[in-house]
Amino acid sequence: MEPTLGTGTLNIAVAGLGRMGKRHARTLMTRVRRANLVAVCSTDDSELAWARHYFAGHVKVYSSYAEMINHPDLQAVWVSTSTNVHAQQTLDAIAKNLHVLCEKPLALSLEEASHVVDVANSRPDLKVMAGYSRRFDASYRDAKTKVDANVIGTPFIVRSQTCDLLDHTGFFVKYAAKNGGIFPDCCIHDIDLSMYYLGDVKPKAVWAIGTVAHHPELKELNDVDNGIGMVEYWGGKMAYFYASRTMAHGHDVATEIVGTNGKVMVNVHPRSNFVQVAGQNGISNGVQPEYWQRFEDAFATEANEFVDCVLDDTPVPLKLEQGLKVMKIGYALQEALLTGNTVKFNEEGERLEASKL
Repeated sequence: MEPTLGTGTLNIAVAGLGRMGKRHARTLMTRVRRANLVAVCSTDDSELAWARHYFAGHVKVYSSYAEMINHPDLQAVWVSTSTNVHAQQTLDAIAKNLHVLCEKPLALSLEEASHVVDVANSRPDLKVMAGYSRRFDASYRDAKTKVDANVIGTPFIVRSQTCDLLDHTGFFVKYAAKNGGIFPDCCIHDIDLSMYYLGDVKPKAVWAIGTVAHHPELKELNDVDNGIGMVEYWGGKMAYFYASRTMAHGHDVATEIVGTNGKVMVNVHPRSNFVQVAGQNGISNGVQPEYWQRFEDAFATEANEFVDCVLDDTPVPLKLEQGLKVMKIGYALQEALLTGNTVKFNEEGERLEASKL
């Protein structure tokens, strides 16, 4: 069945009901006027029990993705499962003539991601988009406006970090096993932001270091919980990334764009609101505990713009190919971390040597 386009509402389903999926489902129900959430799915018994209780029969709950994408009159899917199934679920949805918003990254390998891009491009009648939510954040968009207005001159350095609150529950280690490593997962938004602000840049060389500070289980996964990555772009531009899963104070995401005449800073001093406490120990403020409190509005904007592009038949806000470009750098950084080598690229942004992993 072909998706029905128009000015009304979009029948959409959410795949995955973990932290992200639950929130995306709520967002579609409460903050996306033109969306009609008709179905959700999960393979986890506790998530299914939550969904049956929460949706109380108003949204169809499936235990099988294959069954969900056959839901009557379904038009689109928001893929919010673990990275190891993103590619196949996106391909399965396209095969069912469904529009797709897929969470980052697209896949666990560049080959798999490239195949998804090729298949999506063969279906210009469908909107297939990678979810890079920070491009939809009001502060990051304001920074982009200032950079484009030449407020800081020509940008040539981006310093960006994604630092998560230390997890004591064991969830992060379980999650890490399915998501490709600290740079393709935790650092992927920072890589995307560097390309957002520096323009049509192509990588020249990448290198990385890292350590395990709190989660020794990660050694068995060939991963770290703190990593630093450097990217040299062709044309004299550079990016520095810090990714961490071990912050004591909360979710600490910040970006600086340095130009020839100044710099733009986003959230360099993280805070949950505008309240400060002054006392014997100085002045302090609260910090958001995790990414959702910081980027809830950005996810809602992203969802609205995706739904609008489907219903109005306009271009997707962010092309799928951008996700592939970001992945190339993310996986190169992960390889540099594990091998100690510098990974080099030609002037077209293609690797000079095959992966050594």
